[in-house]
Amino acid sequence: MKKFHLTCLIVLTVFSAKAQKSITVKKIYVDGIFQSRTVSGIRWMNDGRYYSAMSNNQIVEYDVTTGLPVETIVDGNTLRQQFNISDYSFSRDERKVLILTDRQAIYRRSYTAMTYLYDRDTKSLRPLSGDRQAYATFSPDGTKVAYTKNNDLYYISLSDWAETRVTSDGKPNQIINGSTDWVYEEELSFTKAFFWSPDSKKLAFYRFDETQVPEYTLQRWHQGKLYPENYQYKYPKAGEKNSVVDIYIYQLENKERVKADIGQETDIYIPRVIWTPNPEILSIRKMNRLQNRLDILHIDADTGKGKTILTESSDTYVDVELTDDLTYLNDGQHILLSSEKDGYKHLYLYTIDGKLVRQITKGEWEVVDFLGIDQSSKRQTIYFTSHEDSPLEKQFYSISLDGKKKKKLSSEPGINTINISGDFKYYINFHSDASHPTKVTLIQTSGNKQVKVLEDNKALSDTTRTYGLVPKEFFTFKTVEGTELNGYMLKPADFNSSKKYPVLMYQYSGPGSQSILNNWGGSSYYWHQMLTQKGYIIAVIDGRGTGGRGTAFKKMTYKQLGRYEVVDQIAGAKYLASLPYTDPARIGIWGWSFGGYMSSLAILKGSDVFSTALAVAPVTSWRYYDTIYTERYLSTPQLNPEGYDANSPTSYADRLKGKFLIIHGTGDDNVHFQNSIALVDALIAQGKQFQSFYYPDRTHGIYEHGARPHLFEMMTNFILNNL
Repeated sequence: MKKFHLTCLIVLTVFSAKAQKSITVKKIYVDGIFQSRTVSGIRWMNDGRYYSAMSNNQIVEYDVTTGLPVETIVDGNTLRQQFNISDYSFSRDERKVLILTDRQAIYRRSYTAMTYLYDRDTKSLRPLSGDRQAYATFSPDGTKVAYTKNNDLYYISLSDWAETRVTSDGKPNQIINGSTDWVYEEELSFTKAFFWSPDSKKLAFYRFDETQVPEYTLQRWHQGKLYPENYQYKYPKAGEKNSVVDIYIYQLENKERVKADIGQETDIYIPRVIWTPNPEILSIRKMNRLQNRLDILHIDADTGKGKTILTESSDTYVDVELTDDLTYLNDGQHILLSSEKDGYKHLYLYTIDGKLVRQITKGEWEVVDFLGIDQSSKRQTIYFTSHEDSPLEKQFYSISLDGKKKKKLSSEPGINTINISGDFKYYINFHSDASHPTKVTLIQTSGNKQVKVLEDNKALSDTTRTYGLVPKEFFTFKTVEGTELNGYMLKPADFNSSKKYPVLMYQYSGPGSQSILNNWGGSSYYWHQMLTQKGYIIAVIDGRGTGGRGTAFKKMTYKQLGRYEVVDQIAGAKYLASLPYTDPARIGIWGWSFGGYMSSLAILKGSDVFSTALAVAPVTSWRYYDTIYTERYLSTPQLNPEGYDANSPTSYADRLKGKFLIIHGTGDDNVHFQNSIALVDALIAQGKQFQSFYYPDRTHGIYEHGARPHLFEMMTNFILNNL
């Protein structure tokens, strides 16, 4: 692996303890004094000279050469009373705008909303229908809009406002057309499951038959109601039945639909569907149930017949996010795709029929984001971000399609998140590092010329100085097994190396995740800063299984999720305990979701190391979690029962010695409250004392109805009283 160097980042201005203003939970989670500003809702316009963004309930067009506003496209404040713009999209000619308002969330990504069509020429505003819809999308020619409602797919013709119902068998908890079921939404990260063909003559769409998927019941404790409500939805736990998924192609002209031939096996996943540039060919990605084989299929849109053109396989699993980079080149003869086949994520060029032409990027480092290819340039330039400098950095690069002339475009250390224009002439860089909050800059790609700083977060920078935030101090250490791990600490501003400090470790630790980055903040960053003011050292460590360091490091946890991850957190705690300024008797750990699973396992397996732990919304047995995520990393419980039970916190309840707080929302549709109930029951059976707290009807994020400040106030008190 490429060697990298970690540097302790120093904030030049020094604050004494007296100079610091006190951070409080209220200031963080109620007053929002540390809220970072950004530029949201960015849409690059067709000619490349303009982009639009949302601000103050307005959609505003900006000139990229100056970064200045040139037109207010839509002003939600003047359209009608209380018309709040949630999101928007343009027709291809940019003369019409779809505007979402009254957006109501269902799960993490799904929603319903009222959708309106705004005509920029006539200044008219009209609802698509009197009903709530979801995922309204213009056809490429701008003459129609497709959307879903009540589990069926529709489209409307804008010439006469005639609505066509594409499907009619949608039914809750049975059939879904044009949108995804719960597990696809959560684990494959999409909800809109219909796709216009390039010629606007066809609609490809998913059909989910979830009839055989077991139901889970959430009990909702609505205030004021005499009886709680049972909410039932389809949730496939590991080893259980999934939805049967089919792909159909609907022909608008004759109103007929063709079923895509994806093979006879139904226990599969279809993680992605896109049209090729040829409106007669649909591209489908298919994965087997164990997710260690991915096929790219080309489907004839008229007959539905399919052909496998490329297969990616692995001894562990194929990361589905790699397939998001699939790009069909304009020559109709080649495709770009990411792969981890050489041990790191890199870009590859194939012929249209799946023959490898070349590996484009190479080295012991990872491509992070493939941003696109400028096919108008002579060299056909590819733009991407990578960890080439260090796993802690994300830098912006370009490279030619032949794998030559690689050039680093970003200039500052840290994390660079890029939004590049469709013509690749300009990009917006969202940059931060450990000493500076996000700075949003508009840059001309040629010559890397800065056009304008769109947001510098000066107010936040001033606030952080006023409150004397301490810097991240990066470190590495080697475990007894010889593995080098990355971490950072936050120390009290008045740190004295002759004193002994309690340590609170925070981690997430999930497969492919990264908490150790040269960026601003991080999860619960300001709460951690508050704890340093109260005399605690905060430590964060990325153990084995996390990302940025190649597949061997990331995938070694396969079929034994939790084993190496908790070994490394225990090793980290022992390393921290060995430092002259820490108190070995006062080392705690906390985490949320996968991190809650880890902190639960750590206080049990590492009972001689950790004196205190908090677990928020933890998984306590992978048997209770969903198929796609769990089986990707553990296989099925039928094939790998030991992998499910050997590192379940419920299996080690007898080992609890320290102070332990378990927190969960009863309305968590993702990591069910059942997980905490199971661990609590196991601890009771072993006669162990602990604390637990539940949040009625709150979901996985525990934020609704004032829960977040209450949560962190309670967690603060627990830390102060027990660590």
